[in-house]
Amino acid sequence: MENPNNPCRILMLVTGVLTAIGLLLLFSASKSIASVSGSLPVYVKQLIWIIIGILMFLWLKDFDYRHWNKLAHLLYFVILIFLLIVLAIGTGRAGRWIKIGWFNFQPSEFAKFILVIVLARYFSIRDIERFSTILGGVIITGIPFLLILLQPNLGTALLFIIIFFSMAYLAGAKKKHLLILIIIGVLMSPLLWMGLKDYQKQRLIIFLNPWKDPLGKGYNILQSKITIGSGGIIGKGFLKGTQTKLAFLPEFHTDFIFCLLAEEFGLFGVFVLLFLYYVFLSQIHRITLTTQDPFGRLAGTGIMVMFLTQIFVNIGMACGILPVAGIPLPFLSYGGSALIVCFICLATVYNLGKNTALF
Repeated sequence: MENPNNPCRILMLVTGVLTAIGLLLLFSASKSIASVSGSLPVYVKQLIWIIIGILMFLWLKDFDYRHWNKLAHLLYFVILIFLLIVLAIGTGRAGRWIKIGWFNFQPSEFAKFILVIVLARYFSIRDIERFSTILGGVIITGIPFLLILLQPNLGTALLFIIIFFSMAYLAGAKKKHLLILIIIGVLMSPLLWMGLKDYQKQRLIIFLNPWKDPLGKGYNILQSKITIGSGGIIGKGFLKGTQTKLAFLPEFHTDFIFCLLAEEFGLFGVFVLLFLYYVFLSQIHRITLTTQDPFGRLAGTGIMVMFLTQIFVNIGMACGILPVAGIPLPFLSYGGSALIVCFICLATVYNLGKNTALF
């Protein structure tokens, strides 16, 4: 008989609840005056992506996670090609998508998972205590980082840095080596600042003082805070949000979907969401701890860090404690590429648990 406390079982259950909440919020978002007429509502499009994601999960859940180890080099090469193609013929907002028929493919989302796999392989077969190994990891991370930064997509690029440092530290890298890299990064930050686009610089400046341009660059931050605060303790009620329905808050179905939840379900809804994410992440951590395979342990840890960072950055951005970064909220934000990557990560963790006798 299957153990009801099995972390894989709990992980699947929580994922189903999170996905349902996301679909519910997108249904509400589709009632906004900002909804595009003449096209499918966002919740219908998301439902299609959910079905594709579930099919992807069912296909990959029995795909031995160790195969990712063997495919790491090929996947890395392929994603670099796609990132180069984005720079050449990218479409959509900021040119971050490749249009393939009806599907808008965003390589940077898939690059996050592939980076985790490649670093897991690299750190699991190298002497992590050698500084040369750390430098090799910097190069592996740095190439896609620069390609994504050039799109420009600063938020996702910075996520790569967090993934690298987290995985290197958890793999057993010496603290002094990581500190050296951090110092070098700080010293090189003026060069990064000079390389940013004007609107990216404005985002960082406005983050410190959104009232400097309340109707321009600071509008999103101010409206997100107003939207969250307007929900109070129990919220205005499902479909009764005014900040979102009247389109005062832009991108409330993607980057700022957390604000929609806070407005309609209040602080209570926020606590429920945070609890679900806590359970979700804790089960991934629990599964990861059970394996003695260095690659599997690092891959699982990297996936957990990736999810945790996206959750923290998205909610922090919505609350105004972090700059606007364009990072989707896992399983909630609208977007096909991001959702499919979530299900691929989920299948990898599930198979990791399956191969370590959790059933």
